[in-house]
Amino acid sequence: MRFNNVIPGGLLILFALAEIAYANTFPRLHGQNYGPDLFPTLIGIGLFVCGAILIFQGLGQRVQVPMVEIGDWAQDKHNIANIVILLGCMIFYILASHWLGFIPSSLLIVTTLLVRFGSGWRTSVIIAIIVTFVIHTLFAKLLLVPLPWGILLPMAW
Repeated sequence: MRFNNVIPGGLLILFALAEIAYANTFPRLHGQNYGPDLFPTLIGIGLFVCGAILIFQGLGQRVQVPMVEIGDWAQDKHNIANIVILLGCMIFYILASHWLGFIPSSLLIVTTLLVRFGSGWRTSVIIAIIVTFVIHTLFAKLLLVPLPWGILLPMAW
């Protein structure tokens, strides 16, 4: 799928405006002309300028490039099913990870995706176990990001 530059440019401008608006909610420092909102606001201004440049380029190319061009891959039902399954896995994690926990959710998702993309069951389960525990160790122990324990809370280490 290919988009004319007008679409990502518009999205970039919307993101820049949201970032600038959120940065303006940061508390001011007493006696300072600038505060913690300075750099996010400068970045937002830069993103706004980049978005405007993309829009102007896209409007100039509109005759040669349509707004949205769907590639050949989108004609294959297998590819569409892969996208739907991937999005379904993300929605499942968002909805189920709090009560089910990261480890069981990740095991189910990684195994499902590996089997769908062509791995055997045994290989998929082994890789899912290794990947899940590596990710959990990196986030929970090294980066100190709390991951939901869910049903495994009584066995939390």
